[in-house]
Amino acid sequence: MCAGSGYGGKQPSRVLAASAMLTVALAVSACTADGGGGAAAGKQPIPHQSFASRPDLKPPVVEITPGPAWSAEYEQSEEFTFLTPNYGSKTPSDGAVILDARGELVWMSPAEDDDPEDNPFDLRVQEYQGEPVLTVYEGTSDGGMGDGEIIVLDQSYEEIARVTTGGSLGPGQADFHDTTITPEDTMLIAAYVPAPADLRDVGGPEDGHIQDAVVQEVDIATGDVLFEWSAIGHVPLTETLLDFDDEQAELEKEAEEAEESEQADSSEASDSQTGPPELGTEEHPFDYFHINSVTEDDDGSLLVSARHTNAVYKLDRATGAVEWTLGGSASDFEMGEGADFTWQHDAHRSPDGTLTLLDNHSHGGSDDESSRGLRLALDGDAMTAEVATEYLPPADRVASSMANVQQLANGNMLIGWGARPHYSEYTPGGELIYDVCHGDECREDEFEGGGGSYRAYKFAWEGRPASDPDVVVQDGGEEYDGGPVAFVSWNGATEVTRWRLMAGEDEGSATEQAVVDREGFETAIPVPDAAAELPYAVVEALDAEGTVLGTAQAR
Repeated sequence: MCAGSGYGGKQPSRVLAASAMLTVALAVSACTADGGGGAAAGKQPIPHQSFASRPDLKPPVVEITPGPAWSAEYEQSEEFTFLTPNYGSKTPSDGAVILDARGELVWMSPAEDDDPEDNPFDLRVQEYQGEPVLTVYEGTSDGGMGDGEIIVLDQSYEEIARVTTGGSLGPGQADFHDTTITPEDTMLIAAYVPAPADLRDVGGPEDGHIQDAVVQEVDIATGDVLFEWSAIGHVPLTETLLDFDDEQAELEKEAEEAEESEQADSSEASDSQTGPPELGTEEHPFDYFHINSVTEDDDGSLLVSARHTNAVYKLDRATGAVEWTLGGSASDFEMGEGADFTWQHDAHRSPDGTLTLLDNHSHGGSDDESSRGLRLALDGDAMTAEVATEYLPPADRVASSMANVQQLANGNMLIGWGARPHYSEYTPGGELIYDVCHGDECREDEFEGGGGSYRAYKFAWEGRPASDPDVVVQDGGEEYDGGPVAFVSWNGATEVTRWRLMAGEDEGSATEQAVVDREGFETAIPVPDAAAELPYAVVEALDAEGTVLGTAQAR
């Protein structure tokens, strides 16, 4: 990849000393950093990878910074990283992305920028009907919540199922915050549902409205709703840690800014007399709970994380009753030193009985602190919670939204930093192995575009695309002495090790002209002079045993 000068945030004080970390500069097949990608005047979009054979794919160039626990084996890892980055410029492309250990593209499904219902979130590998699958949310994203569906893809990247809400909610209301498949081939999903509520106890109107948080367990094959839970039926409004007046002021501020922007874009002055918006109404319900993860506990119960109560709830799977509350204003656990978390995401029970989560510790306010990954040891008898392990960023990193933690099979921890465009891997003891930047924070000030990803994951994955490889033959330029070059790629293929060029008068007479090792997402094959004028040419994808996996016709 086109790596920059080193790790760095927007503030120089956050750059680690060279003795602590060393930025690795890796070469990617092609990348650009032109200024025509939709960034603000005077700014450049974040550099992106580009490919002659797939010009529609424009994933980000990433920068990998080794940590104290780095070793060369991580660069050679056969596992992949799964992201859904979002950029504030036309390039790099938003979308669902799989990257290899060096940050090179493996697979991408780009989002349609002009389609408000094409916002991918939470791309990951799961198991369905005994086979590995990809799952990814597709739908809207507005105000920290969404309405859509979860797509299930097989190893050929073909859709085999769609999952959304049902029962009392009707279809199309699945939120993007979680998409967990259970061993019973059901999916745990959440939804935001406006509901009437008396808000006087939190400073709002008597005849107010809230965003209720609803959990559904849906049978993937049938769409039947097997379980449904509503937050307002089990968690009092008074547990919220959102200040109603502060949220009202923020709503008014956003409305003023939107009106000013609209007037600036219009040649006519607005004569609107509607007055300021009111929080807690049907139009602007109060989001007292804000569910952001639903997972299974080790005894079959459910663990629900609620950002706006700063708490994790254990739910009885049969009755929906709250068995205990961890954190927040009504915690059933005594929180040990350093164990308090706020505005958190992604609560999971680990195989060793500890509970992991991403402690955002920030909400866009003046009291924000650096975010961290957190492992808590819970004593269910003494009802205490103690810090088992902290996973700290290489320098203070305030992730005010999104983010996740994923315990890997070897005990390592992967952290996606959400709104901050980074992901990091740690040893079981919390020592940093590497930190990867996929946005503008590791660039100089002339670059912008954000690049945050809702979550980041690391998995093994074997992709065998149903589509054919892509190939284009063009002048190779000075690098290839001006001769023709076949540029070939296969979006999502993970088993290709070599490419073979075959050419002849026709298919029956075609013979081998060149065999080259796969170089990355796209491989360049110089076309020999003897094959340049032959009317028939194909490129074959070969695995390690020489088996032909796929064929692309060049002419």
